[in-house]
Amino acid sequence: MARKSTRNAQGGGTIRQRPDGRWEARFTVGRDPGTGKQIQRSVYGSTQKEVRQKLAQAVADLDSGIYQAPNKIKVSEWMQEWLTTFCEGKVKPLTMQTYSGLIRNHINPAIGAVELQAVKGTHIQKLYNSMIKAGLSGKLVQNVSAVLHKAFSVAIKQGIIRTNPCDGAERPKVERREIKPLSDSEIPLFLAAIEDSPMRNAYALCLFAGLREGECLGLSWKQVDFQRGRITISQQLQQKKTGGCEYFLSPTTKSGKPRTIEPPTIAFEYLRAEKRKQTENRLKAGPAWNNQDDLVFTNELGRHYVILTFYKNFKKIAASIGRPDARPHDLRHTAATVAIASGADIKSVQDLLGHATASFTLNVYAHISEQMMKDTAARMQSYYDNLAAKG
Repeated sequence: MARKSTRNAQGGGTIRQRPDGRWEARFTVGRDPGTGKQIQRSVYGSTQKEVRQKLAQAVADLDSGIYQAPNKIKVSEWMQEWLTTFCEGKVKPLTMQTYSGLIRNHINPAIGAVELQAVKGTHIQKLYNSMIKAGLSGKLVQNVSAVLHKAFSVAIKQGIIRTNPCDGAERPKVERREIKPLSDSEIPLFLAAIEDSPMRNAYALCLFAGLREGECLGLSWKQVDFQRGRITISQQLQQKKTGGCEYFLSPTTKSGKPRTIEPPTIAFEYLRAEKRKQTENRLKAGPAWNNQDDLVFTNELGRHYVILTFYKNFKKIAASIGRPDARPHDLRHTAATVAIASGADIKSVQDLLGHATASFTLNVYAHISEQMMKDTAARMQSYYDNLAAKG
């Protein structure tokens, strides 16, 4: 059996060798406010030198006011605490579902059993590396990283950990998907191709107003102002990620606040056509009609459209005009590029699309904005040339 040894540590505390061979250093962190008794903590190590170094660090942290008492809470336990206490009721339901899925499917299987205070940048980096090696997208890895960073940041505020281990790992870069809006020649082909589709007016509104799918399918009639030519976007139709076909209306847009837009007149022509069609369907359906949310786009019985059906029908239409790669979201991109090409400034396009910042809009549509800058430069040059000619 290893020889037991007890001695005073340099800087305070007591070092001893335990019966199991490990070394332990005990030190005082303060007094219990209720009993006045000293509160002691321990650090452990496989050698006397190691435990002395840990003791010295703990004493230095105490002197600096940054000491944190050992806490054996595991990552999985903290992630659940973070979700329940700091997220539930404070983030959107769909965001909550996303967080839960990322934790359940990626974070807990990899580092859930690790004690929170023991997590280092290497643990996080290995998690990222394993996801990339498994063929998962860089965007998914960044989503996992964002959840971890948020949860660990709260743990810092709660005094459980001192630093954020995510800062010690390198996230993979996300390759932005190339934007492929409909071209000038494809737009009339698309409008002709949707003529016989029951979702014609919804597709057209996405194209002319730049709406997201959920914003379009969640639009209610009270948000449409025919007289002033305005549409207010304040909710989205979303599908729960827990499986099944359960849908709900999210009360806000992606940016977190409503926006009011003034699309071109042609958008309201399609909305009026939808109003007439819905009136006919309501009369035909009689008591079976059920549009309790007063949605603009519904089926023959007043129910909301299924997002997957909306997507699949679009893909068939896009393929018929030679664009099998197109997605419904590309209609939104088309609206933005048409607006920019028509001379709209980036701030106006930002307001139309509901982006959080103009810089984000500029980044997404950089290829179009570059042409705008060239056109602006050409107009300025022409102006100065005219001044020179007059002089």
